Order: sequence, then C-alpha cells, then structure tokens
Amino acid sequence: MCGIVGAVAERNITAILVEGLKRLEYRGYDSAGVAVYTNDKTLERMRRVGKVSELEAALAAQPLVGRLGIAHTRWATHGAPNERNAHPHFSGDIAVVHNGIIENHEVLRERLKAKGYVFTSDTDTEVIAHLLTEKLKAQPDLTIALKATVKELHGAYGLAVINAQQPDRLVAARSGSPLVIGLGLGENFLASDQLALRQVTDRFMYLEEGDIAEIRRDNVQIWDVSGQAVERQIVQYSDGAEAADKGEFRHYMLKEIHEQPTVVQRTLEGRLSQNQVLVQAFGPQAAELFAKVRNVQIVACGTSYHAGMVARYWLEELAGIPCQVEVASEFRYRKVVVQPDTLFVSISQSGETADTLAALRNAKELGFLGSLAICNVGISSLVRESDLTLLTQAGREIGVASTKAFTTQLVGLLLLTLSLGQVRGTLGEGVEATLVEELRRLPTRLGEALAMDSTVEKIAELFAEKNHTLFLGRGAQFPVAMEGALKLKEISYIHAEAYPAGELKHGPLALVDNDMPVVTVAPNNELLEKLKSNLQEVRARGGELIVFADEKAGMTNGEGTHVVQMPHIHDILSPILYTIPLQLLSYYVAVLKGTDVDQPRNLAKSVTVE
Repeated sequence: MCGIVGAVAERNITAILVEGLKRLEYRGYDSAGVAVYTNDKTLERMRRVGKVSELEAALAAQPLVGRLGIAHTRWATHGAPNERNAHPHFSGDIAVVHNGIIENHEVLRERLKAKGYVFTSDTDTEVIAHLLTEKLKAQPDLTIALKATVKELHGAYGLAVINAQQPDRLVAARSGSPLVIGLGLGENFLASDQLALRQVTDRFMYLEEGDIAEIRRDNVQIWDVSGQAVERQIVQYSDGAEAADKGEFRHYMLKEIHEQPTVVQRTLEGRLSQNQVLVQAFGPQAAELFAKVRNVQIVACGTSYHAGMVARYWLEELAGIPCQVEVASEFRYRKVVVQPDTLFVSISQSGETADTLAALRNAKELGFLGSLAICNVGISSLVRESDLTLLTQAGREIGVASTKAFTTQLVGLLLLTLSLGQVRGTLGEGVEATLVEELRRLPTRLGEALAMDSTVEKIAELFAEKNHTLFLGRGAQFPVAMEGALKLKEISYIHAEAYPAGELKHGPLALVDNDMPVVTVAPNNELLEKLKSNLQEVRARGGELIVFADEKAGMTNGEGTHVVQMPHIHDILSPILYTIPLQLLSYYVAVLKGTDVDQPRNLAKSVTVE
C-alpha cells in the first residue's frame, strides 16, 4: 500500500521522487504528494488526489526545485482520500511521510491540541509531525528529537522526515513497516521498496525493526532499537529493473501470468536431486526440525491463504500430517491451543503483510516447535524472523492481483510436503520419485496451459453482461476455485463465490439461472464422476457451464456447456495447472469490462496495516 521515497543530493531531486512514486504505483494508493526544501530555502509541498500523473502535471505547471525532499503515495486508513489528508504533513518547519498506523494517535492528538497545536487533517500521521515539533523545543537536533518521538508512538510506522532548519539530512525510522536506504555517489535515498530507487542506484541497506537512520549526502548513520550505532549489510543488485517493464504485454498481470513456467522452473532449481527433494533447501537445521513435526499450522492472507488450503490436502494425503489453515487476521486475535510438535508455517508474497507478521510474532509466544516462511522476498521481515525459509523465485510481482506468486507458493508447499514425508518416512513407496519427475515436467505443462490463451479469451465474452459467477471445485480444487473467484472479483468487479461442488444442493443451487455462469475445474481423478453429477444439477436449472476439464475426462461441449480441454497431469499437481486458465479468464473478463487491471480500485499490493 502506501509508498515512501526520499532523497538528499547535490542535484534537483523532484523528478527522482516522482519517478520513485511511479514505480510504487503497483502497491495501490488514492493520493500522492511531495515536499521539497527548495533552492529558495523554503519548505514547499504539492499534493494531489488520484494518480501520480496528477501530481506530475501539477509539478510541471508549478515546479519545486531543491536538493532535499520526501514523497508519498497514500492508501487511506484515517480520513477520506482527499488533498488535506494526503502526505506529506507539515508542522512548522517539519515535513513527515508515514506508512502504517499509529494506534495511540487519538490520545496524542488531544495532548497536542491542549498545547495549542492546530490539526488540519484527519490522519494519524499529522500527530507525528506535531509531536516531533514539540520534541524539537527541548532538543533542536532532528535525529535526537526523532528518537524521542518514536518512544511515544504505538503501532506500525515507516517514517521519513525533513526539517527546513536542518536541510543537510533526511531522517527515518522503522517499526513494522519496511524501509530501505539507497546509496549513491554524493547522494543518498530512502524508500519503502528498493524498486522505487532502481533508476538511481543498485546498492541498498535494509533497515531492521526499531532502526533509526540519519541520511546525508555523504554518509548514513543507523541506530538500532537499543540506541546503539550499527552498520547494516550493503546489498548490490545486478539484474537491472526489467521487472518494472511490461515488455510486449498490455498489462503487468498478463506478463506475470506468462512468466509462470520460468519462475516455477527457477523455484525448483537446486532443490531436487534425481528422485528426491533436497531437504536442506529449507535451511541447515530443517531435517532435524522436520523429524520432530507431528502437526502443521498454516497462517496466511488472501491468495496465500488459498495456497495454504491446497497444501492441507497434500500434507494429510501424502505426508500423513494433520494440518490446520487459518486466516492470519483471525489467528492473531484468537486464543489458540497449540498441539505438541506443531510447525508454524507462514505464507506471504511480500513478507511484510501486517497480519501474517503479527501472527508469526504471536506464535513465538505460544510454544510452536518452530517456524517456516514461504516467501518471495529474501530480505523481508517474515524471512528474517522465521527459523526456516523457502524462498519462492517469482521475481517482482507488480500486478495487485497475485498470479505467479501463487503458483510458486504452491510449488514451495509441495516441496515442503515431500520433505516432511521424506524425513518422517511417511511417503508411500515410489511417491516422492514420481512427484519429483512430475515437478520437472511442470513448467512444460504450464506452458501448454498458457497456449490456450486465445481460447480462454473467447470464453471471457460470455461474461460481458454478467454480474455474478459461481466457481466450483472438489477436493484440492476447491481452494483453486476460491482463488479463481477472488481473481475475478478483484479485477473485473464481478461478484463471485466459490463452493465445494458437493455443497450445491445445500444452498447455492438457489442462485443458479441463465444469468449466473458456473465455472468449474475438472481434473481426471476419483471425484470426477461425482463432479459430473453436480454439473448436471446446474444444467437442469438453466445454468451456463464453463468447464476446464482434463483431456481424458470425457467431457464435451453441449447446449449451455463450454468445455476447455486441459493437458493431462498427475492429480497432485493439478491445482497448480488449473490455476492458469482461471487467471487468464479473470484477466480477459477485466479487459472486456474496461477496468484498471493492474491497479484495481480499493486494493493494495502489500497490505502492511491491519
């Protein structure tokens, strides 16, 4: 969601700030703004509601020129999305941008009002600006004043601050919201995501929980949560910024859908021997820990939660391990009874999802055997705070609706299942060798599914005038149906629900008519005949069926029934394969509806607040 960019340099930094905001648009936002200490030695700002392009146009008409500045894209949490609530927020000579939520802002607001401070916004962020101004009265050094300020803040924050009285520095603080420092030559930068700075540097330092940083043109100083001066590792990237380029594709989402064979191959690389999963891929202590596992608790949000639901079928069927899956926002606020020797597994694309991070931190107090993160970002908080990690190799995912992150999560979870079964000796004879061979073939199968692109585009035309859709699946395909429904509602704004196909007769069948398309996935497994009976119930009530069926399932087109033949695949891997056409369907329906595919309304890519 919200994005931060900051810079201190010997050149005009306004264009750098705006370009950084553009590179963070994928996160989702409703307004944008910049504050610059100008060459006229005044602190000035520009804020606009809507796209960064609105801010860019305003700056073209009324330029702000300076060598120190901060910028922000806001996703509303406190106060409506309007200009007065947009960041940066001012208090005297102070400008502040903030990601996160200050939970005690109301108490602080009343205290500051009593001291005579006037609030011009509804945000929790303005409290920080006024509190910092108050601290500066006792201690005029900006960095020291920030250290005093954050001691009174409860909640999550990534902060960037500049002061017109000390225009030689940019100061920052991190607690629960990521920040990264970009290192240049005679200039340095700050952002909430290194992608925002790739146009100016390839060298980065990632702030850790509780860090405070003072960033000047020629040096960077960092203090940890205890106030000790520390040095953070410098990470240098050499892969360029190609992930930010759509290439030949119309949208990032379509590009990322078509990248799935490549990223799945990348996720498997170095993790398979001839006929086994390499358990050490999860960490040097993985084998020892996995041998003790008797239960698994998976916690995640959104698309990652659906990946966890698929994994439950795999863990119980293949490894014989009981598994519970829970939405992180529920888990963290529930009194949890932990079964003995339970492995806590968290799943997140970004590794900064607030509810998932909080659940992990709670889990450490609850007596779990250990923790494992399935994540796409190696330097994320989730990875750093977990005992074991498997990094998915999806690369940068720009589209808000997750695609390649989901399929690589599924691959990682299947590797986990096979590893647990291998170490505990609970896999059936020859099962691991068979599935390892199937995993090697998986990128090719995904490519075959993507080759049906034009067929699915044609099917999407059936949804042009529809407002509701049902998705059906049985067994491990039920979470795939849930993911299909989520994708459709996220980017096309069509109301969609998913059900286990066997539940039709217990209520959802009442919704079926010729205005309610029913989408189902039908691999060739032991549940196929039962699924066919469920689909007959739909046809008998005039429902129009769209069926993605295994080429060996014996299903054909008929009146009101549209069958897309899928390449045959081992049943265990079918959830990964059948995700592809549902992603394509959602994409082409959204294009047909004319929605903003990559940045759907009201949503954010990385949900770093509750």
